[in-house]
Amino acid sequence: MGRLAGRTAIVTGGAKGIGRHYSLALAAEGARVMIADIADGYYITELIGMGINPTTGDYSRGASGFWIDNGKRTYPVSEVTIAGNLIDLFKALSPANDLEFRFGTNAPTVRVEGLTVGGL
Repeated sequence: MGRLAGRTAIVTGGAKGIGRHYSLALAAEGARVMIADIADGYYITELIGMGINPTTGDYSRGASGFWIDNGKRTYPVSEVTIAGNLIDLFKALSPANDLEFRFGTNAPTVRVEGLTVGGL
């Protein structure tokens, strides 16, 4: 437990540059960091099906999760489609520092910008 355990920090511009540095430093001290620069987004908790074209890199899958409005998770969203291109997706990956080793396969939360969300 860090000295900021149990506290919440709101970081504007926390996805890139110096804002990202501050977000990671606050989280390392135990703070719950909310990235306030996500005006509209989708926090995915479950992916459904497979949809990858290995020739073009086009990617499309069903998803469920929560809608993000002004940096906060708001309401549940299910049965939508996310789509993009794998090359663009891999270029836009930004991992969080919340990796916990609890299962055989583990991964941190990952932020990806530029995917298309359909079915809302």
